[in-house]
Amino acid sequence: MGCSTCSSGGCSTPAGCKNNGSCLTDGGCSKLDVYDWLADMALPSEFEPFNIVEVRFKGARKDFYRNTNNTYVEAGELVVVESATGGYDVGHVTLTGELVRLQMKRKNIPASPDLKRLLRKASETDVKKWEQLKSQEYDTLHRARKIIDHLGLSMKLSDVDYQGDRTKATFYYTADERVDFRELIRKLAEAFRVRIEMRQIGMRQEASRLGGIGSCGRELCCSTWLTNFKSVSTAAARYQNLSLNTLKLAGQCGKLKCCLNYELDTYMDALNEFPDHVTSIETQRGPAILQKTDIFKKLMWFSYSSAENWIPVEVSKVNEILERNRRGERPADLQEVPSEPTVKKIPGYENVVGQDSLTRLDDKDGNRRKKKRPGKNRRNRPPRKA
Repeated sequence: MGCSTCSSGGCSTPAGCKNNGSCLTDGGCSKLDVYDWLADMALPSEFEPFNIVEVRFKGARKDFYRNTNNTYVEAGELVVVESATGGYDVGHVTLTGELVRLQMKRKNIPASPDLKRLLRKASETDVKKWEQLKSQEYDTLHRARKIIDHLGLSMKLSDVDYQGDRTKATFYYTADERVDFRELIRKLAEAFRVRIEMRQIGMRQEASRLGGIGSCGRELCCSTWLTNFKSVSTAAARYQNLSLNTLKLAGQCGKLKCCLNYELDTYMDALNEFPDHVTSIETQRGPAILQKTDIFKKLMWFSYSSAENWIPVEVSKVNEILERNRRGERPADLQEVPSEPTVKKIPGYENVVGQDSLTRLDDKDGNRRKKKRPGKNRRNRPPRKA
């Protein structure tokens, strides 16, 4: 079952997920979905199942809860769990069984008795109240932004998340400097009559929650499938011979794009064969200056100061010339790399009548009409000879 704003609900029209992977309907479009590869494994008859489940909430928030009542739940079901600050919250079950034990071990979370409890499955009343709170978050966000503008605080409010019982509202914001929001909390508590929690997030986390379209034309990686953020430096752009233009290298969050790291390892492996810190090589004709490097074709392009043509040289030949330069030898000239022979493609059919020509119906004369010569009317033509 999918949400109404994505293509996972059975409709043939792929509209794209407008909830940025946080629709919480377990339709397979959420970036927090985990494949339970232990679901089909039969446990021993005397084996006691693991009584801790993983629950997912809005955004990238997940937590583990102890199922003390041994309530049978499956992945994707709405459940009511205890809140860390009192009351209860509503979320979707993502994992059950032995895979939860492995997840907790991977995240170094002990299975202590201090874990909050899973209370029950969400009833129809809980679901209606939860959906009503989600519909109020948009208006709450805009009202809070007006209060921030009135107070003149240098902060940007990104998102708001209501707790399942509407006793607490968490506001997510970004700011460049430290913000004194004590007056803001008082104003928000008076306006919404709930307990307020302010949580500062980074620029990348903000882009992940809001979503958008990147310069590649696709949805942002951080809002669709990327769950962790690794540091990106300008060295990644240098290794890939990219232009150091901050407008092209920065993403929607204002930081360097995460995709700069995707192919970095491939470039690093390919650069192992290239010589380090080479700007020119010495020949008898003169110094040849390095102009460009083609990493995957393993070519280095050189040019002389008096010539405009660039000469492609293989990396192995460049290393050989550099070794000769260290011994005090200079080659006569750089030899151009022979171009690859072009292979003529033979079509799999034979054009007999020329019906595959797209311009066969065009008037080659440019729609020019022939002028009639005077005295050549049809009536004055001489009769044909037999």
